[in-house]
Amino acid sequence: MARRRPTPLRTSVEDVAASKRAPSTPQTESPAFRLAFADDDFMTSEDTRGIRFQLEYLKPEYRLREQGINSTVVLFGGARIPAPGKPAWAAKNEVQKANLEAASIYYDEAREFARLASTTSKALDFKEFVVTTGGGPGVMEAGNRGAADVGAPSIGLNIVLPHEQAPNLFVTPELSFNFHYFATRKIHFLMRAKAVAVFPGGFGTLDEFFETLTLIQTGRMDKIPLLLFGAEFWGKVINFEALAEAGTIAPNDPHLFHVVDTAQEGWEVVRRFYDLPVTNEPPRGD
Repeated sequence: MARRRPTPLRTSVEDVAASKRAPSTPQTESPAFRLAFADDDFMTSEDTRGIRFQLEYLKPEYRLREQGINSTVVLFGGARIPAPGKPAWAAKNEVQKANLEAASIYYDEAREFARLASTTSKALDFKEFVVTTGGGPGVMEAGNRGAADVGAPSIGLNIVLPHEQAPNLFVTPELSFNFHYFATRKIHFLMRAKAVAVFPGGFGTLDEFFETLTLIQTGRMDKIPLLLFGAEFWGKVINFEALAEAGTIAPNDPHLFHVVDTAQEGWEVVRRFYDLPVTNEPPRGD
């Protein structure tokens, strides 16, 4: 956190410490006596939900500004997709096991795409095109790992889930955030995004893709490169042509995104969109 400006007034930190040293009496032990902002029961109550929304927006925003990060490249994709050569830990049957392990090609493509983005970010003093993921395993881990391959920082936007989930070990610790609200997390995914890459995934990935696509379609968000990785996968999962034929989307709406298969193909879309120079960073080694 940034250092406090000098002030002749007592700080909140000093008063929290002082309040803990108060003698134990019925009055000081009462919840009413707690400082409002240091009272967990009050801060997690229904009445302070709006304040929690504000705080959950403000904390990551404050830290990203502090780091001078102006723009990001966001990677969405399945947490269940394993790294090549690793078992499909989330598979519930043999069919899922075979399909998830075959999908490990997308782990490699996500890692390489993030490496390419981070190479450009490196040339811009890590202020632009900073890789951002949901901070978890699978495609998210691959994205943060690709940034780490070239010594670049990367952001992880985790969320508390009913099952245990820790940030993957490739997220930059100072840029590893945790959220209670999906809504504020989504704001931080997109408010700095200069490109969004969507890899095969489940409900969460579909939600993130359609949220982004809807914002672009309705003009609530500038048009940016929106990439769908895996033509075969997405061709099976979503029938965009059927939506257009039904008239529920415009005939040209499928042109709001690009379907690609490789990291090089996907980054070339981003590079041309922003007229970025071709980078000469050598391919990563494992």
